Amino acid sequence: MPRPSLRKPDQMRPVSLETGVNKWAEGSCLIKIGGTQVLCTATVEMQQPLWKRQQNKTGGWVHAEYSMLPRAVEVRKGREAIMKDHRSAEITRLIGRALRSVCDMEKLGKHTIIIDCDVIQADGGTRTASITGGYVAMMLAVKKLLDTGRIGENPVSDFVAATSVGLWNNELILDLDYEEDCHAELDANFACTGDGKFIEIQATGEAHPFAPEQMTAMMALAAKGCSQLIGLQKQVLGD
Repeated sequence: MPRPSLRKPDQMRPVSLETGVNKWAEGSCLIKIGGTQVLCTATVEMQQPLWKRQQNKTGGWVHAEYSMLPRAVEVRKGREAIMKDHRSAEITRLIGRALRSVCDMEKLGKHTIIIDCDVIQADGGTRTASITGGYVAMMLAVKKLLDTGRIGENPVSDFVAATSVGLWNNELILDLDYEEDCHAELDANFACTGDGKFIEIQATGEAHPFAPEQMTAMMALAAKGCSQLIGLQKQVLGD
C-alpha cells in the first residue's frame, strides 16, 4: 500500500534552507520540509547566562526556544505567552541539547547564543526541522563571532540534523508528514551528527511494543535522511 504522500519508504519530502531571512538576527534560516515551515533565528548576547555568572562558571552557552504560531495548525492554537504549553517546553529542551552536543562552551567564550524556532506552518516534523534549521542559524552566528574577532576558534565540532522514522502499514518510512504521523504504529525522532553518530533518539510504540531489530533498521533509515539534510546544510553554509 503506498504512503499517503505517495513517496517511497526512504524518500524525504522536498527540503529547502533559506538563510539571511531576518536582517536583525546574527543568524537566520527559514527551513521548509514539505508543508512544514520553521523560522530559526540566532541571537548573540555578549555575556553568559545569569545562572553561569551567579555560579562563576566559565564558557558560554547555547539556549533554544520553540513555539508554534496560532495558525501554524488547522485549528487556531492559543498563544503560548498566554497558555502554558508543555510540549513546546519539551521540544525547547530537545533543540538545546542537540545543538550544545557539538559546541565547546569554553571556545564560545562568554557569549550566549539563543536559537528561536518559530513554527509558521506545521505538517509533521516541526521539532526535527527546528534542529536542522536551528543548526544553520547557530553556525551563521558563530561565523559572525569569528569574523569580528569576538572568538578565536570555531567552537562547533560537527554538523547536526534531525529527522523522523515511523512504522506505517507494517513498513518503515522516513520523514513522516502529519497524516502519516497520526496513523503510525511506531513514531521516532533522531538527531544525528555529521560523522553518523546519534545525539538523541525519541521513540514510542504507538500501537504496540517494538523489537530491537526494528530500532536498528530505524536508525539506519534515519542516518540516511540526516545525511541528506547535512548535505544541504553544507551547501548553504559553504562548507
